[in-house]
Amino acid sequence: MTERNTTVSHDLSSPTPALTLLRGPLPILAAAVLWGTTGTAATLGASHAPAAAVGSAGLVLGGFLLFLTGRGAWALIAGGDRSTRRTLALGAVAVAGYPLTFYPAVSEAGVAVATVITLGSSPVFSGLLAWWADRRRPDPRWTVATAAAVAGCAVLVLGSEGGGADPVRPLGVLAALAAGFSYSAYALIAERLIRRGHGSSAVMGALFLGGGLLALPVVAALGAGWLATGSGAAVALYLAVFTVFLAYRLFGQGLRHTPAVVATTLTLAEPAVAALLGVLVLHERLAPASWTGLAVLVLGLAVLRAPSPRRP
Repeated sequence: MTERNTTVSHDLSSPTPALTLLRGPLPILAAAVLWGTTGTAATLGASHAPAAAVGSAGLVLGGFLLFLTGRGAWALIAGGDRSTRRTLALGAVAVAGYPLTFYPAVSEAGVAVATVITLGSSPVFSGLLAWWADRRRPDPRWTVATAAAVAGCAVLVLGSEGGGADPVRPLGVLAALAAGFSYSAYALIAERLIRRGHGSSAVMGALFLGGGLLALPVVAALGAGWLATGSGAAVALYLAVFTVFLAYRLFGQGLRHTPAVVATTLTLAEPAVAALLGVLVLHERLAPASWTGLAVLVLGLAVLRAPSPRRP
């Protein structure tokens, strides 16, 4: 059977819990863990380079890897109809917009805060975009989980204003919100293309090739001299292989069986990883109230993943 057929298959019997995890939550959560290392890796390996250039370089290299290994990616680009190409173009813009906003947010607000705001806001944007584009009204569970995410972000940002914690700059908050919008937009676009029957590897390869091409001039304009250093080359390679190529292959696999509005909330596991690395490795300081905000985010994730009550 081809990948196209498996994306829309329906089981005649109830899948085992392990199979259910492999079909949705587990690949997405694994991708979230990899993404949680992004800010720390960029800060440690290329602190002397422009933040947007670091993220764009990782996207360019990782995007080409996804395209070269994505079966059917070129056929999707060359053989798609006008609607498909328009959707791919919008997705590529959203993909390119993420590193151009997220990495500056990390530079302005710190790894922990920037990651939490980005991922905490993305479920809100995903739900609103899905409601606007597909007239899909969010369900009550999503509403509760998203409310917890918003509350957690608010507590984290407000809690950092005192108690000797590192201050949060408004520009960093705005950049993180823009990154959250970009992330939710391309997740929704990828889900739509995959549910039309296109292979997940083809969709991710096409989207990230376009995003990488759009980000390439940014790398050239901001300067690529830092790539000639050992630490700069190492961080670019790490970001490309682990946080772009591997993470988005896992994310695309998860989107085959998980709606984008749920997937973006599942990736709230990323802020916990980023916050712990920011505190333990980069020695960032979070006030007690900010830790409370992180706990509320975890609670929202737990609400989303709690078993649904069975109807008779």
